[in-house]
Amino acid sequence: MPTGPREGKPSSRARRSQSFTVIVVSDRSQAVRKVTVTRRTLVRAASVAGFVALLLLALGVHYAILLRKGPTIVASFNTLVLEGENAHLKKQLATAQDRLSHIASTLDRVERYDTKLRAVSTLPAGGQGEAAEAVVEGAGKAKRPKRGSLSDELAAVEGHAARQESALEESGRYFEEQRTLLATAPAAWPTRGWVTSDFGTRLDPYTAERVMHRGLDIATAMGQPVRSPSDATVLFAGTESGYGKVLILDHGYGVNTRYGHLSQIHVKAGDKVKRGDTVAAVGNTGRSTGPHLHYEVRVNGVPENPRKFILE
Repeated sequence: MPTGPREGKPSSRARRSQSFTVIVVSDRSQAVRKVTVTRRTLVRAASVAGFVALLLLALGVHYAILLRKGPTIVASFNTLVLEGENAHLKKQLATAQDRLSHIASTLDRVERYDTKLRAVSTLPAGGQGEAAEAVVEGAGKAKRPKRGSLSDELAAVEGHAARQESALEESGRYFEEQRTLLATAPAAWPTRGWVTSDFGTRLDPYTAERVMHRGLDIATAMGQPVRSPSDATVLFAGTESGYGKVLILDHGYGVNTRYGHLSQIHVKAGDKVKRGDTVAAVGNTGRSTGPHLHYEVRVNGVPENPRKFILE
C-alpha cells in the first residue's frame, strides 16, 4: 500500500519553493531591509556563474594556443604577402615582355625601311644621291635613352623607336617622290637613229644664220616608230608652222616633250601613255630637209638639253 513521504524530509516541489531571507541592517538607524531569494533563483544564478567561468577558461586556453602558434601564423601571413607580390611582378613582367615585343616589331620595320632606303638612295635622282644618303644617315641617328626604371626605360626606347620609324617614313616619302619624278622624266631615246644636229647654237640650214636649236635632230628611216620616253599625258597632237605634224607630251612636274616633222600621230589630246608606248612615226613634214625627228624637252616652258635627261 503506497505511503506518503516520510515526516521531516520535504518533497522536491517543496525544496524548489524554499526561500531564503537576507536581513540588511543599516548602521544609521534606518529601517531594516529584508531580501527574500528563492532556491530556484540561487540555482539559476549559480548556473550562469558556472557558464561564465567555463567561457572565460575556454578563452584563456585559446589565447594561450594562439601565443604558441603566433610565429606560424605570421609566417603564413608573410607567405600570402609574398605570393601577392610575386603575382604582381609576374604581371609586370608579362607587360614588359609585350612592350618589348612591340619594340622589336617596330625596330624590325625600321631596319627594313633603312635597307630599302639605302638601296633607293644609290639610284641617280637629279644629282641628289649624296643628299638622299645624308637623309638616310640622319634618320638612323638618335640619342640613346638614359637608363632608369624598367618602365621608364621601356617608354624611352619605345619613343626612340617610334621617332626613328617616323623619320624613316618621311625619308621614304621623299624617296618615293624622287622615284616618281625619275619615272616621269624623259630618260629614254624617243627613236633609234643618229644625232645630226645637237642642242645649242647652229647654222640654220635654210638661212645659214646662227640660231638657237632648241632640241635634237635624230635622223632615221621614214616611218620609224617614235616612243614615249616616260609616262605622260598627250597635251597636243596636230600641226604647227615649221614643225609640221607635231606631238606634245606632258610628263608632270612642269616637264614637256615635243616631237616635230612626224609622218603620223597615233594618239590624241588627253590620252595617257606609258614609257615605251608608240605614239607617232618619223616623217619629213614642215620645215625639214629630210626624214628625221626633231625632239625637244622643255621645263616650265624653257628648252633644256634632252641629253641631260637621257639615261640609256
